[in-house]
Amino acid sequence: MKMGTKVLNVRNTQTKQSLINAFLQLVSEKDFEKIRIADISQRAHVNRATFYAHFNDKYELLDYMIGDSASAAIVEFTSGTVKFDQDSIVQLVLGACYFYQQPKMKCRSSYIGLVVPQLKEKMINELKIYLMKSLENMQTEIERNFYVPIFANIINEGALQWASGKVTMNQEEIARKVSLLVIGGYQLSVE
Repeated sequence: MKMGTKVLNVRNTQTKQSLINAFLQLVSEKDFEKIRIADISQRAHVNRATFYAHFNDKYELLDYMIGDSASAAIVEFTSGTVKFDQDSIVQLVLGACYFYQQPKMKCRSSYIGLVVPQLKEKMINELKIYLMKSLENMQTEIERNFYVPIFANIINEGALQWASGKVTMNQEEIARKVSLLVIGGYQLSVE
């Protein structure tokens, strides 16, 4: 990589983070629908053209933020290791719990209503990617296409139950129970 490209990539990353930070500040102050690109750009100290060089609109910015944080949570909790075993499932549940506690920022209700469905969709998608890879050498594609969505939804639901406060168990208890359910169910189904 040339030095000029490296500097450009760092600048792009810093600008993108500035736009994200500006957006996060704005959602705590006003309804999502009322946030304009000009507001985000001004708060980030960039011009509108710079915003559009990174995102098409505020919905794409939101989508990027959510997808990036879901992926980062999975990688962080699994240490980038892709396996299908009880410990890995525990780490996936803990990563999902961590992901769902992140949006607890001061924000307007219109933002929460918009974000919650996207959070769930992004986390399930990231779980599916991980699980597809983890079962690659253990199952045929047809079998993976059957198991992966089921397991991803079980893991996600366990984390959502914890994040919503609907259960009295802590994260580790939920992660252990969900991992037993997934691994035990899987082992029973392939016997």
